[in-house]
Amino acid sequence: MYGSINPLTFTKNIKIVMKKILLILICLPFIGFGQPSNVNIPDANFKAYLVGNTAINTNGDTEIQVSEATPFAGSINCSNLGIFDLTGIEAFTALTDLNCNSNQLASLDVSANTTLTNLICHSTQLTSLDISTNLALTLLDCRFNQLTSLDVSTNTALTDLYCTNNQLTSLDVSFNTALVLLECAGNQLTNLDVSANTALTTFFCHANQLTSLIVSANTALIKLICYANQLTSLNVSANTALDELKCNANQLTSLDARNGNNQNLLQFEVINNPNLTCINVDDVTYSTNNWTNIDAQHYFSTNCTSMNLGCTDTLACNFDPLATIDDGSCYFAPNIQINQLGAYNLELVAIGGTTPYVYLWNTLETNQTITPLFIGNYWCVVTDINNCVSDTAFFYVSNIVSAINETTNTDRKLLRITDMLGQETPYRRNNPLFYIYNDGTVEKKIICE
Repeated sequence: MYGSINPLTFTKNIKIVMKKILLILICLPFIGFGQPSNVNIPDANFKAYLVGNTAINTNGDTEIQVSEATPFAGSINCSNLGIFDLTGIEAFTALTDLNCNSNQLASLDVSANTTLTNLICHSTQLTSLDISTNLALTLLDCRFNQLTSLDVSTNTALTDLYCTNNQLTSLDVSFNTALVLLECAGNQLTNLDVSANTALTTFFCHANQLTSLIVSANTALIKLICYANQLTSLNVSANTALDELKCNANQLTSLDARNGNNQNLLQFEVINNPNLTCINVDDVTYSTNNWTNIDAQHYFSTNCTSMNLGCTDTLACNFDPLATIDDGSCYFAPNIQINQLGAYNLELVAIGGTTPYVYLWNTLETNQTITPLFIGNYWCVVTDINNCVSDTAFFYVSNIVSAINETTNTDRKLLRITDMLGQETPYRRNNPLFYIYNDGTVEKKIICE
């Protein structure tokens, strides 16, 4: 009958159609879309590294397919290969370790690499770094770059943070409670709070501008390197595991190292702290014998607060009756004596004290050397630059006649003219005057009109 369908023919046609559909589905990636999608990698050096890595380039061709990059869950170490652009790294969404140090990267985008646990990008000239999406990160090494800021607030899994030698002015690690190592030296930090980092064992913060540093909560601390800052006080008494402390080149006036385990503190450096004198320690004898990297004025005590430092010598000008320990600051007045110089002059000789000296004779003269004008006692005192006044030195002049004569010496020069009281005066007639010459002679003259 017209329009009737043979069941056997219909079934056969259905099987043919299904086979064609299945063939199309199998060939769809090749027929409908051409070749597999390749990762865009513009930097030739980076691409050469990836193509040459058989763990990544599994098909051995000259490209990296998305299908090769996406599942790769290993490490990429492309350090020191002259790479300028790391574009293409975003395709490696399962990547766990990236080491791209010692290249010349203008930027680094790891926002798509959310499974990263280790990121090493030191010495790459980076000026900024965004790791806000890398929540699994446990190690970050971004040393020797030009970073002016670094936000690690979302990276709560961080255990090791290296950000030495950047241009950071602030660093907030309050959310990074798992930190075991923190190296942030060589920046411009003025303040750093590590009170939340109780697991910290290694802490390098030297060569910053820190004015204070509190490590009382960091009881697991083993190494503390904080030299070349502006610290005025430091207390490590709570850091019982400490084996290395370097706090030299600060402005310390107080240092408490009484942690109950000083014999474990094998490296101790406090040199170049000129304002520090007393250092609190567990054992004075042990510290004196073993901790030698200190300044000359430094000494050890088990209780610095009970000591008053100052000059304890009663003969010193700055004797301090309240001082219990001499700090080496004593200074003394000069010892003086008067000697006869030549035939007619007296000279004051001072030994000790601190120059320059100020001389004061009983004749009110202020020179070191004077010429006596009358028989009798002459005395002088000396004051040094510290206002330390000497005892009085005396000298008796028994004969003044020999200094007064009328001899003529054409080579001598007149130094000054004085009156009978020894006061310098201009030439006057009808008055007895003394003419003092450079050869030590004195002439008494009265010139009458």
